[in-house]
Amino acid sequence: MATPTVDRFLDGIARLMREKDGAQIQDFLRYEPPWPPIYEQMVAELRQTYAASEPTDLERKCSKALPAHEDGDGGGSFTSFISFVAKYFAFIRDVDVSQLLQTHDKLKALLGQASIALSASTGPIILPTVISLSRTLSKLAIGLDKRPDLVDDLTSREATIGAEEAGERVTLAEGSANLIREAFKKCASERSGNSSGLDNSGKPEGRRIGIYLMANVCLKLFFHCRKLRSAEQIFALIYQQSPPLSLYPAAQRTTFLYYLGRYHFANNHFYRAQLALQEAYYQCHRQATKQRRLILIYLITSNIILGRFPKSHIYQRPEAQGLREKFEPICRALAKGDIASFRKLTNIDNPSTAWFLHWRILLQITSRCEVILWRSLARRTFLLSGNRGDASKRAAPTLNLEDVFILAIFLEKRALGIRVKRSDDAISRKANRGEHTNSIFIYPPTPADTPPAHADGDSEEPHGYIDPDLLGFVDRPGPDLPTPEVVESMIASLVEQDLLHGFISHGQRRFAITGSKNASPLAVGFPNVWATLKAKMDDEVPGWVKEGQKRGGGTVMHLSGARPIGA
Repeated sequence: MATPTVDRFLDGIARLMREKDGAQIQDFLRYEPPWPPIYEQMVAELRQTYAASEPTDLERKCSKALPAHEDGDGGGSFTSFISFVAKYFAFIRDVDVSQLLQTHDKLKALLGQASIALSASTGPIILPTVISLSRTLSKLAIGLDKRPDLVDDLTSREATIGAEEAGERVTLAEGSANLIREAFKKCASERSGNSSGLDNSGKPEGRRIGIYLMANVCLKLFFHCRKLRSAEQIFALIYQQSPPLSLYPAAQRTTFLYYLGRYHFANNHFYRAQLALQEAYYQCHRQATKQRRLILIYLITSNIILGRFPKSHIYQRPEAQGLREKFEPICRALAKGDIASFRKLTNIDNPSTAWFLHWRILLQITSRCEVILWRSLARRTFLLSGNRGDASKRAAPTLNLEDVFILAIFLEKRALGIRVKRSDDAISRKANRGEHTNSIFIYPPTPADTPPAHADGDSEEPHGYIDPDLLGFVDRPGPDLPTPEVVESMIASLVEQDLLHGFISHGQRRFAITGSKNASPLAVGFPNVWATLKAKMDDEVPGWVKEGQKRGGGTVMHLSGARPIGA
């Protein structure tokens, strides 16, 4: 049976192959309904003439109509590209978009064949099509991953990842990401042209054009699947083989730096994260409010952990609407060393906690901000009860660690909703001795038989839960409160990290500030957190290729192996 529409389509593809017009070929190959009328006619011809049971017929049809080799002596073979066009015809003939799982599988098979053609001499020609197919597959895979009712039957046919993650099942989205990653590797490992990967005009050439486009599609899927180890392979390969990021369009740079910042953030490298996120924020278009907000959330969080709090004008930007209510109370608690407020703000029952959990930043704020919290607590205690020293007598300013312990206990108990009996608490002992009279250390006594009040009317303490089946067999534990030894170790840790300047006298249980003879003991003993951490870092961000950067060949990079800030 005659197939005039199919014939005209193949003639057009053959012409574009000779012209090496990959962008136009990608525009020809439609695979997302609704089809234009001419494509509907072509599908009808394919269904009438070429049965699914005879796949070789389509292959022969395409082989006759399309050139087998590039023009000129020694031209590369088009065999894999011809097989892809035959696969494309089979795809549009058989696909039923109402059956999402089958559509996903067919699209995945089509991309697999395109990836084969990408590694051949037709790579630059088919690259735009591979990128388009990858984006479509990514969108479909993420959509299906959010529909467990549709993918439950896939469990039986899920493969294992391999030696690296043996025994771990591959989800539908991750399987798609692994296939797209293979195409990305072929772009990154391009060997044609000069060693720099740039043409005479200084722009990427060949398959290298698609490095960051393919990487961004892969990273989107890997972050959706929470597979950071797979994402690390992307960054490591780019760091070794990619041309500088600055040579690529702004949209690609911004997206890649966002994912790179997210990766370093997840691995507790917050200084590296803020460098990448800051650059992504700078390069993101001002009208892309949604994307700028996404970057800003992680950028603000990274800077807070580094002791660099956002200024008020940041919250006035369109992309920052509503962020002041989330971050400013936490910054205020950290600046004051207010343990009680910080614990309540990061408590799972706090109304804002769901928002922090959604963006996966609660754990980092809760754990990594402890350094700043204790440093601020020590500073505030020094302001209240510290000994300012006497330069004429060569007496250094000191901070009594007992005072820090008392204030920490008071704030921790207030966070737990525990009222303290004056007769039993160290705070009252200090107050009764008259060592200081600051009101923050003194509060009214509570009768010993009065339990703490709770909103739900339950008189049981908020700590020390015991399973009902174990009642009477185990003792109820008390609240998790700091001990004098814990406080001393906290101060010692701050000294070790250069966030406190001085030394600890363990015998006298005091922290002494050194080097304050001609300067304020407050400024010398409690240096700025951001300035201190920044002075220890360099501006190299593994995964971010910059112009003029030297890279050693064959280096194995472990991006998550270095010691994180504040660890």
